[in-house]
Amino acid sequence: MITERRKSIMKPELNDKQITDIFPYLKVVPPEEWIQANPYTKHFEAKSRIFQREDAAIYGMFLMSGSARITIIHEDGNESVLNILSAGEVCSLLVLSGLSGQDYPGTLIAESKVEVLYVLKNSFLRWLQVYEPIRSAIFGGLLDGTLRMANMLQERQTLPLEQRLAKTLLRISSDEHPLVRTTHQELADDIGSVREVVSRTLGQFQKRGWLETGRGWVKIINRACLSEAAL
Repeated sequence: MITERRKSIMKPELNDKQITDIFPYLKVVPPEEWIQANPYTKHFEAKSRIFQREDAAIYGMFLMSGSARITIIHEDGNESVLNILSAGEVCSLLVLSGLSGQDYPGTLIAESKVEVLYVLKNSFLRWLQVYEPIRSAIFGGLLDGTLRMANMLQERQTLPLEQRLAKTLLRISSDEHPLVRTTHQELADDIGSVREVVSRTLGQFQKRGWLETGRGWVKIINRACLSEAAL
């Protein structure tokens, strides 16, 4: 059972200061309620599934570090990226499905190494309803996420594919971590294209000396040139 799996990796002690530095609004939760929420953190590697329907039936979650994709699987089996969750944020689907009493419809997949804070779902929903600072911060984040999602959709419709691909590669990599574990299909899903077109464009980037690519990975070589292409 997922409950047993989650309990087996619980940490006996949490760095409460680290948590409230990232989520200052959690300071309003009384100590006894914090204990009752059974909080724990877990680290995940890139491409791990960090939250899905089974988890959402029991837990709420807060992304402490890294970034993750919010994906939805359609009736035809295809998977699409709905939005990107960044450190310090809460998934909008989790909040809306929890408050409406519906099943969580998505999956959260780590783009990079991430750390996640889990609390019991009942506590998470109670805090939303009882504590105004938590409610304001999380719903403000939902508004920001909705605007970001609208911007992503607009970019898919208006920006050239090269620009969209360059922006995505920059987002999921960094100067310290230029090697990204991702497939051409995952990149295509992210930018709203098809694998063949993404593969061809990556080949062009490679010929220009911007990156190297192989089976299941992309390594950024010239971040400056890629940044220019993303403008």
